[in-house]
Amino acid sequence: MAGVRTGLKRLALDTRPLGVPAYRRLLLGQGVSFIGFQLTAVAVSGQMFEITGSSLWVGLIGPVSLVPLVVFGLWGGAVADAVDRRRLLLVGSAVAWLATFALLFHAWSGRGSGYVILAVVAVQAIGFSISSATRGAIIPRLVPPELVASANTLNFLVSSIGSVLGPLLAGVVLAQGGYATAYLIDAILFSAGFYAAVRLPRLDPLGEISRPGLRSVFEGLSYIATKPIVLMSFAVDVIAMAFAMPRALFPEMTADRFAGSAVAFGWLSAAIPIGAVVAGLFSGWVGRVRRQGVALTLVIALWGVTVAAAAFAEPLWLIVTLLAIGGAADLVSAVWRQTILQTYAPDELRGRMQGAFMVVVAGGPRLGDLRAGASATAFGLVPAWAGGGLVCAVLVLVTGFAVTAFRRYDAMTDRAVPR
Repeated sequence: MAGVRTGLKRLALDTRPLGVPAYRRLLLGQGVSFIGFQLTAVAVSGQMFEITGSSLWVGLIGPVSLVPLVVFGLWGGAVADAVDRRRLLLVGSAVAWLATFALLFHAWSGRGSGYVILAVVAVQAIGFSISSATRGAIIPRLVPPELVASANTLNFLVSSIGSVLGPLLAGVVLAQGGYATAYLIDAILFSAGFYAAVRLPRLDPLGEISRPGLRSVFEGLSYIATKPIVLMSFAVDVIAMAFAMPRALFPEMTADRFAGSAVAFGWLSAAIPIGAVVAGLFSGWVGRVRRQGVALTLVIALWGVTVAAAAFAEPLWLIVTLLAIGGAADLVSAVWRQTILQTYAPDELRGRMQGAFMVVVAGGPRLGDLRAGASATAFGLVPAWAGGGLVCAVLVLVTGFAVTAFRRYDAMTDRAVPR
């Protein structure tokens, strides 16, 4: 029995970062507001499909928000290295909050314009990009270096829980109350994240300060380009999301296989985060993996294979299970990639690293939305869904094992910055 308890303890989630009050408030506020964010994400895609009847229009939600994500993510990361990060987080949060109210008023108006939705989503992406880049740079300032990986795991776990509850809540809300109700709930829940940001201490930059601008952005990008391990951590994620992310196809699959059921749509949207939640609860081993380059390559290949298999499954429970396995692999890879960036780069570069990370994490799926929507229009639902997953698996294996520094990376001995 003692051996079993020891094994379970090694697998269990590390909750020590919750002992830091500022981090705990930020985490809980983010968790509550993220439920609303995911509720809105599902509602937006569902409303767009209802208005247009086209997966291509749903897919366009991704690229429309991609440009603001890239521009303001990189710019926001540069600014985060030069100003009080608390104040910048408040600014980004306020912009995203206003976008939620705009979606609410549009739904109340009854206009049903796809163009209006795309415009508001672009504004929302501006606020999201600034606040996400800043929040990622804040975490290493709130917790000790040895707890950064555990703090990241908690962050991704809370986000994943929100990604489960938000879509499941959307299935109920959209069936009973409609799109306006969904956006109203999001606006209310968002207040928790804003309150947590208000309660943060002042977080002025440390080390050498670079004036925000193109030069500062290029300094960050140059750092990434000259560090193969960092560069590859971005590359494998782009492969995973751009080729295998199937979410733009959820409305079409719901219509084709489940008679347009809002509940089925909610379960499909929640499936990947469900797997991430389960993986997060048993993530004690994640921080002890040293060969993270090889591990990243393998778990992303697993993501691609399980996504591809889900395209051929018929029962809803089997589709959800396969996507959940992929979601578990995705959470593990996200923790490793984030921790590499936060511990490899010095504080004066962390904002820019997190800006680039946010661009890849948020931009990759949006490229995947466009790829999925366009290929489904051209080739059909199953070829678009399964083909992307298989291409992802093959491409990440080839790329990940081809780069020697990434393949040999040891998390304990190859860090540029001490723990």
